[in-house]
Amino acid sequence: MAATYDVEAARAQFPALQQEQVFMDNAGGSQVLGSVVDSIRSYLINTNVQLGATYKTSQASTAGFSDGYKSAASFINAQPEEINLGVSTTQLFHNLSTALKFQPGDEVIVSKLNHEANSAPWVRIAEHLGLKVKFWASSNPTNPTCDVGELKTLLSDKTRLVACPHASNITGTISPIREIADAVHVHPRALLCVDGVALAPHRQVDVKALDVDFYALQFTTVLAWTHTNLFPRFKAFSWYKVYGPHIAQLYASSRIHEEIQSLAHFFKPTDSLDLKLNLASANYELTNSIPAVVEYFGATPAKTWDEMAQHEERLQAILLSFLNSNSRVRVIGDRSASKEVRVPVISFTVDGVGSQALVEAVEARSAFGFRSGHMYSHRLLQEVCGLADVEDGVVRVSFLHYNSEAEVQGLVRVLQEVLA
Repeated sequence: MAATYDVEAARAQFPALQQEQVFMDNAGGSQVLGSVVDSIRSYLINTNVQLGATYKTSQASTAGFSDGYKSAASFINAQPEEINLGVSTTQLFHNLSTALKFQPGDEVIVSKLNHEANSAPWVRIAEHLGLKVKFWASSNPTNPTCDVGELKTLLSDKTRLVACPHASNITGTISPIREIADAVHVHPRALLCVDGVALAPHRQVDVKALDVDFYALQFTTVLAWTHTNLFPRFKAFSWYKVYGPHIAQLYASSRIHEEIQSLAHFFKPTDSLDLKLNLASANYELTNSIPAVVEYFGATPAKTWDEMAQHEERLQAILLSFLNSNSRVRVIGDRSASKEVRVPVISFTVDGVGSQALVEAVEARSAFGFRSGHMYSHRLLQEVCGLADVEDGVVRVSFLHYNSEAEVQGLVRVLQEVLA
């Protein structure tokens, strides 16, 4: 495939990329657009006041806050009253688990491929309410996936919620969310809760097309929840992983709002998800900056996303080709570089070399920055992949569209030297 993506034009939009450090730890948080930085600075200088008053500056601040919600909702094909912005995906899921109505005898199914953010809230509430937890464990230790066939053996009319990732933050493998949603929604009260944090920086998200119940992400990742038929839908993510500030987003369809209890003060209205779940208010200056992230994708966002995905496919092909050719390397996840199968989050171990030791050896020779560990996917690495030292975990290298082919080729050369 010929390279058509203008990576240098993209890199110019990110001030942090003008330094020596080469960022390859992007699954932990992307770099921030210069336009987002400018927006936050402008807000703090010009409109840093409490919302809702009638004086001019407060009206301007309130309007900017509202525009942030509108942009965040449009980013995932939702309505502003269907989203909730907060500190992190972890916090939003814990709030949601506390507010969601359960009944005695309900069952919760939790994927072992989850980041703990989408496991702990449901395990905790199940223990508190005396509900049954079923773990959805992949049967393949080297290429674990959210297999729909395995899920169907766990589902029943007692199922209240299924929690899984859109893409694993360890393997990068993309889960068949629409197939999973169809299987879950055969059961009348079952809801699907998807962690979209690892997927959202790489693909356009449409919560209606996915037919999910909950979806999360953050702007450094994004979170959403929608409903397109008789079954409710949820989704979440974090904007700080999608080129924006450290703020997370949860979407929930208005069709299911009656099943969510309000966590707010008794005198507050409850006619939006945010009013029900936000214990105070989303950060003003960060919310105001979200439109700058959405504008980055231009007038034809579908085309932009597709070009980004093709470029990232070329990046991961370079690294995976090297890793797959070395008999000492165990890639955790699909060995294919296809953008249809995975996003460029690549984890591996090396026989005879500790993961952190490998990271430090690369750091001693170069400016490449990535990491080792379990990345809060402890259950996956210990119970599915069978790693003996989960704390040392895997080596994880993660690219975004602003990484260049030259950077990845440089990493391969250093890895060759270290492994030799």
